[in-house]
Amino acid sequence: MKYIVEFIGTFFLVLTVGLCVMGGVGSFAPIAIGCILMVMVYAGGHISGAHYNPAVTLAVFMRGKCSAADVPVYMIVQIIAGVLGALTAGFLIPEGVEKFFAENPTTSLNIGPSLIAEFLGTFALCWVVLNTATSKDHPNNSFYGLAIGFTVLACAYALGGISGGAFNPAVAAGITTAGIKFPADIWVFLVGEFAAAALAAILFRVTNPHDND
Repeated sequence: MKYIVEFIGTFFLVLTVGLCVMGGVGSFAPIAIGCILMVMVYAGGHISGAHYNPAVTLAVFMRGKCSAADVPVYMIVQIIAGVLGALTAGFLIPEGVEKFFAENPTTSLNIGPSLIAEFLGTFALCWVVLNTATSKDHPNNSFYGLAIGFTVLACAYALGGISGGAFNPAVAAGITTAGIKFPADIWVFLVGEFAAAALAAILFRVTNPHDND
């Protein structure tokens, strides 16, 4: 059941990214993306933990709240859902896709700033997830979905213009599949995001020694 939940949440997250970005929503896109993540976290958090993001899965695993057996399955399901979400977005709005690429030709990432932007945005997201959704100091809280969604919203506005604002390897796989980013640049997303997830988990354990399992 939890793998199905991870697929559904990740699919709708990347579908929303694709439809908003390629559909011409413009500066309102981060609002929709943050909102869909928020509601999907509330919908699936009690079943799967609502990661919807391989970087978050890594952080939660290193924090001690995800089993080693679940990690590869979660990540594979999330990546597949991200790719299918992007393909579905392209199928639903083919005219929008053509218009988007006519107005926004794909360009290579500026590696240094993009790597830093993806690292910072992913670190913020994983840090918030760990401290709101997994902390023993917040048992059965009702705010973690809002906190997580608003983190992505804020970071998308602040950093999206630099790297594209994926903060999620599944989103990176989706926007690469859609042609928004070059396949040769996907390593920038993966390195920045997974490094940020690992650091967030380490710092969580350092700053919350009473919460270590």
